[in-house]
Amino acid sequence: MTKKVAPIVIFTFEDAGLSGAAAALAGSLMLEPHSSLRRLEEAFELPLDRYDVDDAKACGSLIHFVDGGGAYQVSILLMQSQKPPILACSLDAVLSEITAGYSQDLPSFILPFFSSSSRLKHEKHTLSSDQGKSSLYGLQIGKENATIGAMMAQTKRPPPTLQFHYEPLACLLHFVRVLKVPAFLLIGEVGSQSVDKGSKETLERLQEMGQLLASVTNLCFAQERIALGPLKSSKEGGEREAWRALYG
Repeated sequence: MTKKVAPIVIFTFEDAGLSGAAAALAGSLMLEPHSSLRRLEEAFELPLDRYDVDDAKACGSLIHFVDGGGAYQVSILLMQSQKPPILACSLDAVLSEITAGYSQDLPSFILPFFSSSSRLKHEKHTLSSDQGKSSLYGLQIGKENATIGAMMAQTKRPPPTLQFHYEPLACLLHFVRVLKVPAFLLIGEVGSQSVDKGSKETLERLQEMGQLLASVTNLCFAQERIALGPLKSSKEGGEREAWRALYG
């Protein structure tokens, strides 16, 4: 049985670089006050026995925004992050479950990633905004459509030599490219390696990201619902060195 999702899927991990950032984003995207949509939530748990993995499962939760006719308009997928090699098995299981029912017109995936500059490297320099102003970066992956085009128009394109020192994201990008899923990577960067809860820079980036996601999904961004924990150091990103060459 395939997992039903909307034509637009916001796909992220439970930590997604910043402790609590993905959950904060998911929780801050709400229905407009007079919207005809309704919100549905479900948890999922997929076995990994076909990968000869019996002691772990692909787990996470889905939030759907559904219209009066039962049609899914937007889905938010919040996936539990795991370490390699279980990470790759879990992502393949989840993406295969979602895409199995499509012969064409796959859902568009929006991949928000919020990180310290230590996880975003361009040659020997980190990404930076013009004159220190808040800015989001965006990268189109695969075929463009109206949703992806709207996000491209409101974000900066990162340099082609950009590398991600965060294993779950690198692995996800690998599978998105292999499956030819239309996707847009949305990057929010904070400059320091350790960001205090509620810092101005942290909240500005997350608010920018929430507002952009709300604008392209016809949802409402509830700024007051954001509550974050401290940023994890880059050393807590998992074993990346041996696996970087696989996802590149």
